[in-house]
Amino acid sequence: MKESIQIVLNELETQSNLEKSRKVDVTAEDRMLAITKETGEMLNMILRLNNVKNMLEIGTSTGYSTIWCAEAISENLGEIITIEQNPNKIKRAKENFEKAKLSDGISIKEGLAIEILSELNTQKKYQGFFDFVLIDADKENIVQYFDLIFPMVSINGIIVTDNMLYPEKYREDMKKFSNYLKTNPRLRTVTSPIGNGEEITIKIK
Repeated sequence: MKESIQIVLNELETQSNLEKSRKVDVTAEDRMLAITKETGEMLNMILRLNNVKNMLEIGTSTGYSTIWCAEAISENLGEIITIEQNPNKIKRAKENFEKAKLSDGISIKEGLAIEILSELNTQKKYQGFFDFVLIDADKENIVQYFDLIFPMVSINGIIVTDNMLYPEKYREDMKKFSNYLKTNPRLRTVTSPIGNGEEITIKIK
């Protein structure tokens, strides 16, 4: 891994750990709420194993998960489209991408995920376009996000959804989401205990 990328990942891991330990005072809307390092490593490996080029991320935050993914995708000259509503987080993410020297392969779309996904969904270019999707956003709209995303995923494309097991307050809703996925004959899905719990879903023919 390039030194510039490792430095930024280390900085963001330190910040995330401080937030989780409550050793720093951060407003609720500005918390990183990042994936764990173990999840980042898993995502990076999945992307490499599948030679992913085109990725969609719902929930940029300050860019920690995006950087883990971009480190792998950049070797395939691929691109990430990532969605974030919070302007302050977008500013911080852009700074982190610059420091990691990964800005060229990352495109940030600012706004409500539902609206942006609905717009992308209507464009012919994006039908079956994304090889990989990471969903790490609000849980209230998780089913709507998935339904909008699914037509834009390529056959054998992968969708990973974070927070299936933690925080525990979301666990019941995320279990219902997993059960909802299992009713779809066009996919295979499994819940992994890695990190905060990851739903790993593959689109099949």
